[in-house]
Amino acid sequence: MSTETQATEEDVRERIRLFMMRNFPQIQMHGGSAAIQDLDLENGEVSISLGGACSGCGISPMTVQALKHRLVAEIPEINAVHAYTGMDSTPSMPSFSGSEDDENRPQAPF
Repeated sequence: MSTETQATEEDVRERIRLFMMRNFPQIQMHGGSAAIQDLDLENGEVSISLGGACSGCGISPMTVQALKHRLVAEIPEINAVHAYTGMDSTPSMPSFSGSEDDENRPQAPF
């Protein structure tokens, strides 16, 4: 991996971190956590793990869906978001690639 690629990955990771802080402050306010597990810039995919109070939270599926929709819309390098909650590594919902119709998608309560 070249130095140029590493700098780009660091930049994208930082933009994702800032995006999470700006768009999902309630995750941390409600005792949850979010972390980037993997970033594949070549394929435009990011895997994010939601933990803490997010595990087992009744609205975590809506949080995940909102996260997937907004992250793809705001960060052009990202084409797909894989979000995981709970104790296992199973995706909590299918990945959103930005191609579905926005009006038919469940909306987050925030």
